[in-house]
Amino acid sequence: MATKNKNLSAFNLKDVPSGRGKKIGIVVSEWNDDITNGLKKGAVEALLACGVYERDITIEYVPGTFELPLGAQYLLEQTEVDAVVAIGCVVRGETAHFDYVCQGATQGIQEVNLKYNKPVMFCVLTDDTLKQSKARSGGKLGNKGVEAAVGALKMLGLTEKLG
Repeated sequence: MATKNKNLSAFNLKDVPSGRGKKIGIVVSEWNDDITNGLKKGAVEALLACGVYERDITIEYVPGTFELPLGAQYLLEQTEVDAVVAIGCVVRGETAHFDYVCQGATQGIQEVNLKYNKPVMFCVLTDDTLKQSKARSGGKLGNKGVEAAVGALKMLGLTEKLG
């Protein structure tokens, strides 16, 4: 398990490019909202800590994780965001539905990244149990939303460095 004994919320401000003046979109799945709201909270708190103005954070909701790529695309097409954090949670069940949703969301988010040449961060928990998701959305392992928000700012920093 890659996150075992790792706090996903740990970051050093000096290692993260400033978010001042950056516009960040967050698209959140309404499915498993007890988890996705925790991830959203972590992402917003991290962005604010890194200097992003609250007014420069746009949050929109989609029904489920499968709809995250299109929600991210809408944000990139219809707003002036520099990056998007796509937040979802899929917990393994008794059918193959888990595999289809995870594959579709993963592939779709990758395609939106490349199509728009802007960071779209994959903040989708794909856990076997709800307990694992809780541990990664503000629980004992921290918050994957924080990690995704920091990743968005780091990718924007790389774009500026290379541009």
